[in-house]
Amino acid sequence: MDIDPRQFEHVLCPSSGLIFLHFGASISICLLQAVNDNDIHNIVMSYLVHNCFKETVESFIACTGMKQPSDYLEDMEKRKKIFQFALEGNALMAIELTEQLATNLLEKNKDLHFDLLSLHFVELVCSRKCTEALEFAQTKLAPFDKEQKYVEKLEDFMALLAYEEPEKSPMFHLLSLEYRQHVAESLNRAILAHANHPSYTAMERLIQQTTVVRQCLNQEHVKDGPPPFSLKDFLKS
Repeated sequence: MDIDPRQFEHVLCPSSGLIFLHFGASISICLLQAVNDNDIHNIVMSYLVHNCFKETVESFIACTGMKQPSDYLEDMEKRKKIFQFALEGNALMAIELTEQLATNLLEKNKDLHFDLLSLHFVELVCSRKCTEALEFAQTKLAPFDKEQKYVEKLEDFMALLAYEEPEKSPMFHLLSLEYRQHVAESLNRAILAHANHPSYTAMERLIQQTTVVRQCLNQEHVKDGPPPFSLKDFLKS
């Protein structure tokens, strides 16, 4: 079970090179250790596999001598195609391939299913196929209005039909690459989780953990604690 970083108090003893970790009444003593090369390799591999960089994965395995992840090639190829289709706005193809790779995923994840269907609606609007877009909304999106959380989203998407140039409407962000990227990344994470793989890379989790710990330390030791963690500043150091 993950422990809230707020429950830790770190005390460094420079002369001994030890870190004392206080947790409640118990005290554990851990030796400072250099980062293991294998750990670094696993962190990099996690990032490459998560983002479907197949060719880079193969080169990395050849250079480091790491063991090839089981069945990673086929899975990565399929996820990459799905990601690209979603990113390009070809949501129907992304949905079809997702249902083949991760059966029942979209049936269980209605938020994600709605987002993908909305991508197709947006593509129809951008192509000025307003009649087809309206018909699609009535058959595929309208059933979601039974839940209040989708009502506002539906209103925003339907409002696009009222503009001759929807890219200049107040809802222009729904037509953006950033929105498609958000949906594509959410889909990729959901597919990974469906296959019992981490939905976030080890690198992302490490950064999140580091950020939280630094923020907690800064709040509890305002004067003497380290400054809030900044990834931008860290990369410059």
